[in-house]
Amino acid sequence: MCNNNNNDSKCIAEILKVICILQQNANCNECCLETCDRGFLGNSTNCVSCNTRPIMLYTCSGNGTNPWTMPTTRENVVCGDTGVTCSSVFRIEKIDDNCATFRVLAANPDTETSALIPYIATNSFFTMNLNCVCALKCLNDTYVECI
Repeated sequence: MCNNNNNDSKCIAEILKVICILQQNANCNECCLETCDRGFLGNSTNCVSCNTRPIMLYTCSGNGTNPWTMPTTRENVVCGDTGVTCSSVFRIEKIDDNCATFRVLAANPDTETSALIPYIATNSFFTMNLNCVCALKCLNDTYVECI
């Protein structure tokens, strides 16, 4: 699937499109299975407090076992460097054909609210060719401030 141009990653792109639309609308209107492409955010169709379906990406270069990580800042730093905070949790912001832009989410440092709001939005973004993605993991829907 990796590094080719025959649209093998179309299923991932389609799921990301659904997630992106749901997040843009943040509207609950149907009941589905607990899958990445269920038609609402949150635990039920009555939920209106969720605005994000956090995801983790697994790439072919990581052998599909290690999640993709990115720095939580816009500075020119590399994950793995001493003192650099990185995250493997993202929010889909835009998708165009087989190319997607993600926002890096960071763990909420406020221990009083982290149980209800586990992630905070960062100002760190990256764009990825979905031909590089071999797996996608959806985390529990949540609310992220400053989106």
